[in-house]
Amino acid sequence: MARENLEDAATTLQEAADAAADGETRERLESQSEQFADHAAADRGPDHGTLARHEHILTEIADQEGGDVAEHVEDALESVRAYRSTVDGV
Repeated sequence: MARENLEDAATTLQEAADAAADGETRERLESQSEQFADHAAADRGPDHGTLARHEHILTEIADQEGGDVAEHVEDALESVRAYRSTVDGV
């Protein structure tokens, strides 16, 4: 189930990228989407530090963009936080 959260985040971030009007934002979201897809396929998932960096970037994008992009990013963040709750440590 935890890996599915990473896959969901990747999918939702691609939807956010598709909704973005700004090319730079689209590229940032596509990069985040690809990274989450890679995390989902990896033998070991991301640690708390990596997830915190993703959350920071995504929160920044959502705050800057608003609208549909922000809604998709918030949905992705919910998936990230659900995954993060399963990670040992901090």
